[in-house]
Amino acid sequence: MALPAPLHGVVPPVCTPLDAQGEIDTPSLTRLVGHLVDGGVHGLFALGSTSEVAYLTDAQRATALEAVVKAADGRVPVLAGVIDTTTPRVLEHARTAAGLGADALVATAPFYTRTHPHEIAAHFRRIRAAVDLPLFAYDIPVAVHSKLSAALVRELAEDGTLAGLKDSSGDEGGLRRLIVELGGRAGRSTGPQPGFSILTGSELTVEAALLAGADGVVPGIGNVDPAGYVRLYEAARAGDWERAAAEQERLVALFSMVDVGSEADMGRSSSALGSFKAALALLGVIERGTTAFPQVRLDEEAVAEVGRRLTAAGLPPVR
Repeated sequence: MALPAPLHGVVPPVCTPLDAQGEIDTPSLTRLVGHLVDGGVHGLFALGSTSEVAYLTDAQRATALEAVVKAADGRVPVLAGVIDTTTPRVLEHARTAAGLGADALVATAPFYTRTHPHEIAAHFRRIRAAVDLPLFAYDIPVAVHSKLSAALVRELAEDGTLAGLKDSSGDEGGLRRLIVELGGRAGRSTGPQPGFSILTGSELTVEAALLAGADGVVPGIGNVDPAGYVRLYEAARAGDWERAAAEQERLVALFSMVDVGSEADMGRSSSALGSFKAALALLGVIERGTTAFPQVRLDEEAVAEVGRRLTAAGLPPVR
């Protein structure tokens, strides 16, 4: 479907349900897409960090993306992560995504090797020239070890390379400066970057980002409670900041489930992604909470604690 310009609203990074053997559980993924769309989301980001994209084989990526596109059925746009180390590898993912019906692409800067801003710019320009789909930059320096500067993003927005940015830098001041640099939400509708979209990946400070002029949010825990983020977004757009803040506080409490896993036994990614999947399994959306190897699965007590956090947030488990 045609991508709104700018893309706005709630665009969750879709979890990738796995079966007991670690393969894509397409029936569960189909139900998850239905859960998200029924929750009122404005788009879907398949094959992002929350999707465990770094753990999936190329064939699994294709299977997951195909399932998301099919389940979305044109109701909302589907953005496909084409995240990989180098430009040639990203181009292979991008061409596959285009062939499977993705509406836009999401790419990081190259990583593993050290890159210069000129090389990063050339990377994004090569992707955009090779595959005729809107391209979003994914700024996540904790994973790729380079930060996209406001000047570079503006340059790539002005020349039409980028349609938007997903900011997961954790630099809230930098995000605000970027919004100001690009003219704010109102300015971007008529200014030098018409239609350019800025989406925050920080699900804990959404109301602040929207107040500053961000266009939307890409919340990992939006898999669990998409309707909550939609209510937050709608309250903010209506200028009802008291209601937006109250919804944000409820979601902050729900997000605390990411720490239920034992730090002595697992990494923080295992705990966070495991908690999302455990919550979805408890809610009856997906079949099981399997995470990709070598991540460690949550134990029974941690899953029980996830259930308690769901209940506290007004989302009682059905299992």
